[in-house]
Amino acid sequence: MSSLAHGIFESVIEFPSPDCARRYERLIGLDEIKARLLKEARILLNPGILDEWSKRHHHRRRIALVERFRERSPLFVFAGDVGTGKTELAETFGDQIARQEGIPAILYSLSLTARGTGAVGEMTRLLATAFSEVTDAARKAVSKNGKPRSAVILLIDEADALAQSRELDQMHHEDRAGVNALVKGVSRFATGHLPALAVMCTNRLEALDPAVRRRAADTFEFNRPSELQRAAVLRAALADSNITEEQILELASIIGPSKDVPYGFTYSDIAQRLLPGLLLDAFPDEPICFDRALRIAKRLKATPPFKGE
Repeated sequence: MSSLAHGIFESVIEFPSPDCARRYERLIGLDEIKARLLKEARILLNPGILDEWSKRHHHRRRIALVERFRERSPLFVFAGDVGTGKTELAETFGDQIARQEGIPAILYSLSLTARGTGAVGEMTRLLATAFSEVTDAARKAVSKNGKPRSAVILLIDEADALAQSRELDQMHHEDRAGVNALVKGVSRFATGHLPALAVMCTNRLEALDPAVRRRAADTFEFNRPSELQRAAVLRAALADSNITEEQILELASIIGPSKDVPYGFTYSDIAQRLLPGLLLDAFPDEPICFDRALRIAKRLKATPPFKGE
């Protein structure tokens, strides 16, 4: 990796990774999104598995729909409120790809420093460098028979900061050029038939440039957990404690929407605030008990929904 590109990427994660596997498994309540994401990602990274499927189930023929499916851009958009699991899933699903496909994978997380200082041409140059690095890695991942030897994922978190709609009247010329570079970079993945994916996470789907949204193979919408999903998260964490099933259901209800507050806890609120609060309240002299857990749950406030400018 070049010294310039090194500063563009906030982190580089190699899969399989035991830590990421654990983080992925802890994402409870996202089963439908996980299943569809993995299926689509595997097909985009290794389209040959579609041919095998078609020939196996359609009289040894590759049906026309397969070709249409392969024409999609290798871009996913994760959209939703803060704390709903977008970034956590984006950072960890590569582990499942590596395990299911039996190949290594690598995640490049684009830093917001890619916006640069606003100097003419800087943002475009930085983005072009980032995409060149990832594209080069993806080219090296293709074997002589065309099958992927590894997979590459580019994560662009807070994507609306880099891919704002060019329809905005107040948008700076440098930002417009940056969006163009972003669109071209994703297109290089597709035209090169490379084992590479791009994932954009955003709290403001409506702020993304229409060209970016049109190119997405799929847009996954992340919502705050329902009561059943809140209960599932609590159940998994408190399974070996003194908290009963009935009490878990009551806690799940308490941290949901109410007449006074029309929104419930996010996944992050539960995992990063409520559950650690229960443990720290009891440690080191007491077990976790329902009465104190209930008081803590009532005292904590859900993170307000994100409001864009």
